[in-house]
Formats: sequence, C-alpha cells, structure tokens
Amino acid sequence: MQDRILIIEDDAETAAAVAEVVAELGCEAHHRATLDDGIAEAGAGDYRVIVLDRMLPGGDGVAAMARIRTAGSRALILVLSALGRAAERVEGLEKGADDYLPKPFEPSELRARLRALLRRGTMQVLDNDLLAFGDLEIRMKARTVHVKRSHVPVSPKEFELITYFARNAGQIVTRMQLLENVWNLHFDPGTNVVDVHVGRLRRKLEEAGSPAIQTARGEGYIFAPLGAAG
Repeated sequence: MQDRILIIEDDAETAAAVAEVVAELGCEAHHRATLDDGIAEAGAGDYRVIVLDRMLPGGDGVAAMARIRTAGSRALILVLSALGRAAERVEGLEKGADDYLPKPFEPSELRARLRALLRRGTMQVLDNDLLAFGDLEIRMKARTVHVKRSHVPVSPKEFELITYFARNAGQIVTRMQLLENVWNLHFDPGTNVVDVHVGRLRRKLEEAGSPAIQTARGEGYIFAPLGAAG
C-alpha cells in the first residue's frame, strides 16, 4: 500500500509541482485547496505527511496546525510558504511544524525533505520506553538495543549515540551536533572521537543485520534503518 501525502495548497501550479515530487517518491498525493477542506481531509484520511501552505483561503496554515491535530491527524507536517524569513520559519517550527521550506523551492530539495519525513515517520514510540524501526528496537529504560530480537551489546556512550540518531532519524546529523548533544562539548576538540564511536556502533549494527547508519559525505551521518538514504 502506497504512503499517502496530503497537499493543502490553493495555488494549482504549486500543488501540481508538489504532487509530481510525491509521485516520484512512490507515494499517493491528495490535494485540497482551502484550509477547512484540508483540515477535514487530514482528520478523515490516513496520511504520513501533510504539505501545508501558510496563506490559504480560510486562514493561516501555521495557526491552524492545532486544529489539524485536534481533527485526529498524526501526520508529520511540512510547511511550504512564501513567508520564508528566519523569524517566520522559527514561528512555524515552534508551533508544531516538523519542517519548513520557503517558496520558491527546488523540487530536489522538497524531495529530500519529504523523504526525511517519511523515514522519521517510521519510528514508533511505545509507553515512553521503546523506539522501534522495523527490526531495530531501542529500549530506553533498560538501555538495550536489539536487531531481529538479537541483543546488540553497546557501551553507554554508544547507547547515547544511537538514541540521539533515532530521535533525528532521516535527517543529516553533523559531527558538531553529536559533540554538543552526546559529548556535551561546545567546541571541536580536533580529535576523531565522533568517527571512532560512530564506526564502532555502525559495525555492531551491520553485523546484526541493520545497516542503519549511513555517511552523508562532507556533512555528517544519516540514521535510516528502514531504507537507503539519498
């Protein structure tokens, strides 16, 4: 069954361009042109991602995200808007958007953003304990990792590392982000500590049958347990 993506966009040309990218990803696109119709459809349909314009007939898409959640939608939301200043992007993210892409956009960037959201949406969080990505499971309370029900022995630092990766699944994570969030270092110590630990963790996961950590050349790493990045 194809993943479904809802496009809430009043400009027909933009909606068609987004729908084309959605089709290239092998997903099924559904389009609504007004805010009220979009909210109703979001609550009625099983969508993985919603591509939401800001300036819509019926109101501001960002201001309406709470209504989309109240309608019952659990889809990830990508705001697509001509309002692209930093303050406007921050406002959108702080009000609950999962990503924010200014217009005009390059189809290749939209494709990458949607692909990242689709990957992130594969993560399940159960009873605040289990992070599950298909055959890969991370138990937060027990601090254990399993692949295909087989235990993967990880060090305390490797557990912190995989947890940070998991919570940012599908997105490029830089070495500086890892230094700040896993090692609590707010400067680059000029060592290869990140690469060494990531390399060890990646080998353990691959040996267990999960090629979850991939290199984004020149940028960092991508955690994508259920499919290849690109």
